Amino acid sequence: MGAGDKIGNKAKEATGKVKEKVGDATDNESLQAEGLKDQAVAKAKQAGEHLKDAAKDVTGK
Repeated sequence: MGAGDKIGNKAKEATGKVKEKVGDATDNESLQAEGLKDQAVAKAKQAGEHLKDAAKDVTGK
């Protein structure tokens, strides 16, 4: 996984956490859901990148 991908995914996850917390604080269910979605997307991308890294380690390519 490239450093840019890692940073981007972590930034997306952090943004999602902020949206979720703001949604909680303002009782805005839509913003809260959007934050949860952003976090899930970022975590899925991170998992996919980890799988690619593991495959490269196994194959050596």
